[in-house]
Amino acid sequence: MSDDASTRTALVTGGARGIGAAIAHRLSRDGFAVGVVDLDEAGAVATAEAITAAGGRAVGVGADVADEARANAAVATVTDRLGPVLALVNNAGVIRDNLLFRMSVDDWDTVLGVHLRGAFLMTRAVQAQMVEAGWGRIVNLSSTSALGNRGQVNYAAAKAGMQGFTKTLAIELGRFGVIANAIAPGFIETEMTRATAARVGADFDAWAQAAAQEIPVGRIGRPDDIAGVASFLCSEDAAFVSGQVIYVAGGPKD
Repeated sequence: MSDDASTRTALVTGGARGIGAAIAHRLSRDGFAVGVVDLDEAGAVATAEAITAAGGRAVGVGADVADEARANAAVATVTDRLGPVLALVNNAGVIRDNLLFRMSVDDWDTVLGVHLRGAFLMTRAVQAQMVEAGWGRIVNLSSTSALGNRGQVNYAAAKAGMQGFTKTLAIELGRFGVIANAIAPGFIETEMTRATAARVGADFDAWAQAAAQEIPVGRIGRPDDIAGVASFLCSEDAAFVSGQVIYVAGGPKD
């Protein structure tokens, strides 16, 4: 397998905006062709067009990653347009925050479905391409919420599940040249964190400033902070790193 990333294709779910878009752009700069998959098809296409305008190769695809047929179709489209998917970033996610006694079954199923079922379906759909190539990179997005967070019993369970999923992939696929790792972001400025602030009735800027005071590096995170770690985990330099959960939170997490 060539060590030239330009011969490889990456697929990023939830790539229309925020962390996913930042990762898609970074992997393109690293030389990957990039498939951008998102439930928001227009957003996915917009990200892909921006990558293309910057000189990269990309395609945007609309898909619900929790739907088996659509997940498989998205992988097929990216493969047909750009080549075998040898780097997969499972970033797609949603929040349906509430305290346990107020949480509906739909809130639970939606969050677990997008995060865990979606990651399972997308990974299963691409793993044969990686095994055939003898080279693969899987990066799953977890969260510091995996350690527990009030009002997020569904999200915390999903993100903790992503860590177990990642470690098992590393065990099963390592012998085939495929590594799997997880990134657990802390407080990152995205539309999702702004929505959380709105849900609790907080001013985002004041909330972020207060959060920054509790973070050792003295600021909240940016999507590019996560993209840089994803870049490393999709590179040749990460070849002996697998089954790890990397907390990207501006300080240590228990």
